[in-house]
Amino acid sequence: MAQERTGVATLKGNPITLVGPEIKVGDKAPDFKVNKDLMNQVSLADYAGKVKLISVVPSLDTGVCDAQTRRFNEEAAKLGENVVVLTISVDLPFAQSRWCGAAGIDKVITLSDYKTKSFGEAYGVLIKEIQLDMRSIFVIDANDTVQYVEYLAEMTNHPNYEAAVEAVKALV
Repeated sequence: MAQERTGVATLKGNPITLVGPEIKVGDKAPDFKVNKDLMNQVSLADYAGKVKLISVVPSLDTGVCDAQTRRFNEEAAKLGENVVVLTISVDLPFAQSRWCGAAGIDKVITLSDYKTKSFGEAYGVLIKEIQLDMRSIFVIDANDTVQYVEYLAEMTNHPNYEAAVEAVKALV
């Protein structure tokens, strides 16, 4: 059974349980498997040698998640070829694709944790009660060491965009 963490996060003020370990700066980034479409999966190794900004959102079809993904799409255009910006949610891959097309998202790679919740459990962001991934940010260097982590205490809050982008810029 995976580790559970209670009392560390809320959804609209109500306590939620996060499944998985708390990742810390300096940790080796855990591997994961997520879907890039309905049939094909990718893992951390698929982005080897790149700085990775991983933006985790519960669902692209909500206001804060929409804003977060749009903001990182704008930033991704300025971060250079050695950086990949991944947005991970439990939305189905075709829903992610539809949303990106409608929103004009073309720099961020959307990946789906719907099938196995591998990312959510590995990074300690799977919400036990609703099976969505908790809003969070991870910056991982080219050697797969975690350099920045932000777990939000309240799911409906925005992350610290500036701090995440600065963490990436310090690595390139």
